[in-house]
Amino acid sequence: MMRQPNFIVFLTDDQGYGDLSCMGADDFVTPHLDRMADEGSRFTCWYSNSPVCSPSRASLLTGRYPGNAGVRSILAGHRTAAGLPLSTPTIATALKSLDYQTYLSGKWHLGLEESARPHSHGFDRWYGHMAGCIDYFSHVFYWGANRGGPGQNPTHDLWEDNQEIWQNGEYFTEMIVEKAILYIREAARSDKPFFLYVPFNAPHYPMHAPEKYMNRFSHLPWDRKVMAAMISAVDDGVGEIMAELERQSVADNTCTFFTSDNGPSRESRNWLDGTIDPYYGGTAGKFKGHKFSLFEGGIREPGIIHWPDRVPGRQVLDTPVASMDVFPTILTAAGGEMNRYEIDGINLLSHVADGIPLEDRDLCWEQDNQTAIRRGPWKLVLNGQLLEEEAPHDEVWLSNLDEDIGEQVNLRDARSDISTPLAEEAQAWRDGIEARWDRDYAPAYQGTT
Repeated sequence: MMRQPNFIVFLTDDQGYGDLSCMGADDFVTPHLDRMADEGSRFTCWYSNSPVCSPSRASLLTGRYPGNAGVRSILAGHRTAAGLPLSTPTIATALKSLDYQTYLSGKWHLGLEESARPHSHGFDRWYGHMAGCIDYFSHVFYWGANRGGPGQNPTHDLWEDNQEIWQNGEYFTEMIVEKAILYIREAARSDKPFFLYVPFNAPHYPMHAPEKYMNRFSHLPWDRKVMAAMISAVDDGVGEIMAELERQSVADNTCTFFTSDNGPSRESRNWLDGTIDPYYGGTAGKFKGHKFSLFEGGIREPGIIHWPDRVPGRQVLDTPVASMDVFPTILTAAGGEMNRYEIDGINLLSHVADGIPLEDRDLCWEQDNQTAIRRGPWKLVLNGQLLEEEAPHDEVWLSNLDEDIGEQVNLRDARSDISTPLAEEAQAWRDGIEARWDRDYAPAYQGTT
């Protein structure tokens, strides 16, 4: 009987579609992630299930749309903040029932109250921070400062197995990698398979990178230089982790995923010098929109699956898939039963391993007043925004992505035969999300966010 595979899920934070060299970046290189893509499957149409971090993380870990997982917005970072409900299973809880060892090293951002922390959601060992962002060297969460409420004051946010720890002055990206490698060594001493979740907080602000990374990109302007430096540190870390798999003789039977949580940030706080202009250090490539937006630039992400024992190399796949597909793919590969769980995603294993085409399906999104749906080449966005603070771009925007990947031409009126039924479908889906939220989840957030 073949041994159950190990799994690693790498996730980056606020990384644009175009910010890997294998995805089109031509001003810096990411050799380790490029190698993963070359040796496995690279997706040109991988979607996050949300244009912001907490909901997209919830979808990745639960296999559900954010509203069905119980997380629909960016969660607060104070120590009583509600988060992912206990009633929602994660990849970690599912794999524990299959006798897996489960580890997390990196950014959680799915709640800080006790029932929302990683150990309450299936992780045997965990290390990192739980709020949305920290200083990379002091590991302090500043974002809520001077905003009133329970997050009024800065909060130190570095933890190991639910105990607060201090590692002042160390660069957090490198700390994530060091702990992940230790976890792999620990797991390799056991006969049990392992699941390792490595959610980097880079390249989310604050834009911090040690000089050794900045010096690699002296040819670039500061905004692009620091973005390249932060992603380069992540790429180095991925390379170190993959090399450790080789040293432990578990590389061939380890299935690895890589993606990002949402599109690049345009928030002016990225500048770190008081500049109030939008930040342009990250790129969504040829796509319109950024973080917070349901146009392609806010939700289309790099996507890689690497598994030497099962997944052929040098595949470039164009079928639309989403982060919520990771849970059912891992569950199936581990020998679990899909019918035991409520799952909105689909199993990708037969597609990437055996070349079997995926069945057609709609993909839907929601963020604040925005709602979107993709059906085949058609993408419809209701009340779409390009930036969080801007007014809607248009009430209804219809694009044919096969002909207009940049969503530049609105076909709403010219193809009302498409836009009218798609708008009705999108609204019906959204109505279902709202009803579920009011019934099952909204009360849990009262007074805690």
